Amino acid sequence: MTHLLNLLAAIALLVWGTHLVRKDTLRVLGANLRKILAQSVGNRFTAAMSGVGVTALLQSSTATALIISAFVAQGLMTLTSALAVMLGADLGTSLMALLFSRDLSWLSPLFIFVGVVLFIAKQSTTAGYVGRILIGLGLMLLALSLVRASANELTQSEAVRALLASLSSDRLLEITLGAVLSVLSYSSLAIVLLIATLANSQVVTVDVALGLVLGANLGSGLLAVITTLRSPVEARQVPLGNLVFKVLGVALMLPGVDLWLRYVGPYVHDAANMVVLFHFTFNALAAMCLIGVTQWVARWVKYLLPVPQNNTINGRQRHLDPSALATPSVALSCAVREAMHQADVVETMLRGVLDVIKNNDLALAQSLQKMDDTVDRLHSDIKYYLTRISREALNEKEGQRWADIISFTINMEQIGDIVERILADIEVKKIRSGREFSQAGMAEISEMHANLVNNLRLGMSVFLTDDPRDAIKLLEEKTRFRDLELKYANNHINRLSDKSLHSMETSSLHLDLISELKRANSLICAIAYPILENSGVLAPNRLRQQALPELAPDGPASAQSR
Repeated sequence: MTHLLNLLAAIALLVWGTHLVRKDTLRVLGANLRKILAQSVGNRFTAAMSGVGVTALLQSSTATALIISAFVAQGLMTLTSALAVMLGADLGTSLMALLFSRDLSWLSPLFIFVGVVLFIAKQSTTAGYVGRILIGLGLMLLALSLVRASANELTQSEAVRALLASLSSDRLLEITLGAVLSVLSYSSLAIVLLIATLANSQVVTVDVALGLVLGANLGSGLLAVITTLRSPVEARQVPLGNLVFKVLGVALMLPGVDLWLRYVGPYVHDAANMVVLFHFTFNALAAMCLIGVTQWVARWVKYLLPVPQNNTINGRQRHLDPSALATPSVALSCAVREAMHQADVVETMLRGVLDVIKNNDLALAQSLQKMDDTVDRLHSDIKYYLTRISREALNEKEGQRWADIISFTINMEQIGDIVERILADIEVKKIRSGREFSQAGMAEISEMHANLVNNLRLGMSVFLTDDPRDAIKLLEEKTRFRDLELKYANNHINRLSDKSLHSMETSSLHLDLISELKRANSLICAIAYPILENSGVLAPNRLRQQALPELAPDGPASAQSR
């Protein structure tokens, strides 16, 4: 019982080490990996090679599948190119299995020691994350040595030998068991390495191990399909296509297991090498034979899983892809795109305000007010989506971007509320009351409205580009808009003094309106603050220090007298 528990603990440590390497590699190289994948889709062969490289770094073809699925869902990559990347990803996993099947246990203490030192000394930095990657690699190598030791002990048990011997007569059972283990462990790499170790320790025969390897490959395809079940249809097409490749590969290689044992077995005396070489050959042959049919497989997948004509919200494609959550940099991009749509809805509401005022359009006013529900829903969806991103998986820059997106969506939601209140006031105090602004007052409102719309567009650009120069320009607009509001408020008071009838009838609405426009402008200009603060441009305190003693409660003289 103790030996079995040790084996299970070693397997868990192997899976955990793989998880650490995958997560922190994405944290350090996530943006660069996205660029590599995006730039390599010119043809199927370069796409496949990029899949090899990215998966070799991530230690997981499933992680690559989730990244690629997000790209396809966002329209950044065609399904054909994505399937070619996945063929390369599976080959990359098999290459890493070849590497880790070597006896590298001597590297384990070195990796763990260096990794812990880097992580403790440089937490929340790139060096610290590299340290976590080294810790993960060290744990993987340590786990493999523990698996070997535990497996050797288990081979002494007659009950275990009898149980595992029952697998030798049923290839379908071997494939099923391998697939289940791969899904449960969330890593086909870990399972293949485990199978190789068990075969080398004679816990299972090589014949059984090869059947389990076929199942592990099939399980990695199933895992990606299961992970993306709630994703948009476009994101689910890639895992489904990859699963089709897995099924075809297993069907092609199943008759070759006996041939492999007959013709390759005599030349490879180490059972672990036999297993990982078979795993590599499986994926290499699958890549070579199937890369030419990616277009046909893409057509089959689109036929089996067609994109609904209206799988959108209000006729619009959603950008909050759940499958992208495994890759924080991609998930943040999805949130930015959804936040920009929220800002577009707010701009539509804001631009419609002037038409409502000029034309007394009651129907338009009510229609624009209903759009605030969309703004609120988008704010809620984006906020919930961002909370599902692990903050620990974000580096410092991504963490700041996460906060900026939250702040931006909150500001847009509040601006939507302001516009809704403005429209409600116009409906009650102007349209239904049959009142009109004075000609001068209408001109002032039109000018403030035009400035506000321009500032909103500038704010959206600042949020999207993080350009400090545009942020400075936006912040300057805040002062200009404030001066404009004070000027027009004084002009309105002067018209009241001149007994202007229209000004007297709409006085309350007029002053409330320009005040609400100023409040909305302040929320827009707030977008600039985090960008300027990160750039070191924004002073920590806007108060003039030389003025503070003069404004002290007792003054300098009183302080001296005490």
